[in-house]
Amino acid sequence: GLTHQVSTERISSGVERIDEMLGGKGFFRGSTILVSGTAGTGKTSVAALLARAACERGERCLYFAYEESREQLVRNMRSIGVDLEPHLRSGLLEVFAARPTAHGLERHLVTIHKVVTEFDPRVVVVDPITNLVSVGTGLETQSMMTRLIDFLKMRGTTCFFTSLTTGGSEAEATEVGISSLIDSWLVLDVVRSGGERNRTLSIVKSRGMAHSNQTSEFRLTDEGVVVSDTYLGTAGVLTGSARLAKEAEDRAAALAASQDVARKKALRERRRRRLESQIAALRDEFDAEDAELERSIEEGEGRRDVVEADRGRMLESRQAFANPRNGAGNAA
Repeated sequence: GLTHQVSTERISSGVERIDEMLGGKGFFRGSTILVSGTAGTGKTSVAALLARAACERGERCLYFAYEESREQLVRNMRSIGVDLEPHLRSGLLEVFAARPTAHGLERHLVTIHKVVTEFDPRVVVVDPITNLVSVGTGLETQSMMTRLIDFLKMRGTTCFFTSLTTGGSEAEATEVGISSLIDSWLVLDVVRSGGERNRTLSIVKSRGMAHSNQTSEFRLTDEGVVVSDTYLGTAGVLTGSARLAKEAEDRAAALAASQDVARKKALRERRRRRLESQIAALRDEFDAEDAELERSIEEGEGRRDVVEADRGRMLESRQAFANPRNGAGNAA
């Protein structure tokens, strides 16, 4: 029922960028998580990364595989740099592989209850839940999944489901119709352009937390999952080689603009230096002319002083001649 307790603790998805898209902290512990998408979009890879992250935290993880054997799952995940074997040996990870058609829905539910109770995991992965549709009707499968979710939530166990959507169907839809029971829902999709199929990831909802509303490019590499921002161009969202070509074009345009700015700065600097050189030459010319004028002024002032001095001596001489000091005139 709806009497389970909730936690505010957050746990990592195993992919740093997905954690960032989920408010930077990942999923709520004890919540239900669904990753849906068409075949080959990477749902099992995301599930394996969550399982590895749980084991690296020292938590037990129970993985119900309804498409691959334990050995096949381990081998395939090594191709993206995820080695589950050490966690299987340590006992933190347990893979329960079975064909959905081997039993009815009630038997599957009882088996899951039994294995979960015995192993007591903190995280449970069911990959994929859509394989159970072949066992019962849609309504029966939905009822079984509702009871399973209630059971896991009552235990405070984080449950992670993958769901296969058929090609051409609405991406934001699930074959078993449990989307309303899910707390966090991630959709993996494929963008076809330029003869390529490129994966994208978006978050439909994540209850109780702020989350990204952007579609991001999702790539599987030999070093793990790489999630990056898609390029939104005039023709729409670009991924893969189209994105790389556009980014290269943008880098070339940015480089050309930067070089143009550098050329203009260099031209301005040359003009500034040339102007400063001309100013310096004019200043030198002015200083030379000013010095020459200063010498000419000093020489003129010197000649004026000499003339004044000579005139003074002449006046003194004339006064002396007009008024002789020897008194000869008085005697006559």
